[in-house]
This record gives sequence, C-alpha cells and structure tokens, in this order.
Amino acid sequence: MEPEESINVLGGPLEPCSLRPLTGFFRNGSCDTCPQDRGSHTVCAVMTAEFLAFSKYVGNDLSTPRPDLRFPGLKPGDRWCLCAGRFLQAHDEGCAPRVRLAATHIRALDIVPLEVLRAHAEESEED
Repeated sequence: MEPEESINVLGGPLEPCSLRPLTGFFRNGSCDTCPQDRGSHTVCAVMTAEFLAFSKYVGNDLSTPRPDLRFPGLKPGDRWCLCAGRFLQAHDEGCAPRVRLAATHIRALDIVPLEVLRAHAEESEED
C-alpha cells in the first residue's frame, strides 16, 4: 500500500494532523489515503466533547482507550484523521468538529463539499 499524493483541500502540501495521538490510515500523523482506505480517513478534525459523544452514540467509540490496539482514546482538543463520511454525518446532525483544512486530504472532497469543510475550519485557517 502506497499513499496517494499528499495534497490538501486548498491545493497545497498536506500538513501533519497529529503525532500525539498518532493518527492517519498509515499511522504516520497525516491524513494520507489510498484505495485500500475504504473509510477515507481524510478529514483532520479537532475533537470536541459533543462530537465524541455523537461518535460513540453511532457506534464508533473514539474516547475509550484500547491498549490492545495501542489506541489511547481521544479527548477534546485532540486532532484525528476522521472518516469523511462520519464528518459529513456529524455535520448533518449539527455536531461536526472543527477542521484543519491544510491537514485535510484533497480526497475528502470526494465525500464532503469544500464549503462544508470551510464552514467548520479552525479560525486561524481562513485560507
């Protein structure tokens, strides 16, 4: 498995999302993707308590540590490469987390419109 070209939704180089906790389909800290990434883990999201509760409610508990999987559990403020479809679902339900556009892979646009991502962009990322 090789990652696709690392380009963000703004057309620039993909910036890292998080090394602590280590995130990404390739566990390289970036929201890189490839055809085998069926969940499209391409949206660099900043976790909130509201989103973590929503994710747990819909069956993906991201807050509980899983030492057997070397997963520390996420807390508000952590950055995580989120599945684009889950982000869109959270947006539709009114509880989407903030997004780091420069660290969100361009393939996220296959699922989430840029306008939606921009609406949830961190304040420091106006373009």
